[in-house]
Amino acid sequence: YLAFFVPPSPPGGSGGAVLAKDAIGNDIVAANYLASKPAGDRSLVQGLRGDATYLIVKDEEEMGGGLESYALNAICTHLGCVVPWNAAANKFMCPCHGSQYSPDGTVIRGPAPLPLELEHVSTDNADGKIKLLPWTEDDFRTGEKAWWN
Repeated sequence: YLAFFVPPSPPGGSGGAVLAKDAIGNDIVAANYLASKPAGDRSLVQGLRGDATYLIVKDEEEMGGGLESYALNAICTHLGCVVPWNAAANKFMCPCHGSQYSPDGTVIRGPAPLPLELEHVSTDNADGKIKLLPWTEDDFRTGEKAWWN
């Protein structure tokens, strides 16, 4: 009976890291991903816990492009809707109750009480696949302990 109440460990045994997946479940290779996305792009991938997660492509002037070192969990902190990126408005806008988030996931209009959850982004040097890892440090946007820890 105990196994029913204890959640399984994350796959891979690498500190909770998971490979980012595309819409059909394929691993995402950084070079291919970046070649297909414009600077400033925010596109959804499957991230930690299988949640929709935004990978962010840096602007060209930001150290030559590439991926940001963080990703944003796309789940609204109000009631759990997936928050789409609105490129024209340059912000995330929740369709459920109108919450809005800045490009880095900070709340700019409620009712959402908290910023979007952060995840670390890294690239596996061996095969170039994008890995997502839990964010355990303070939230750089607020300077405080991350609410999801």
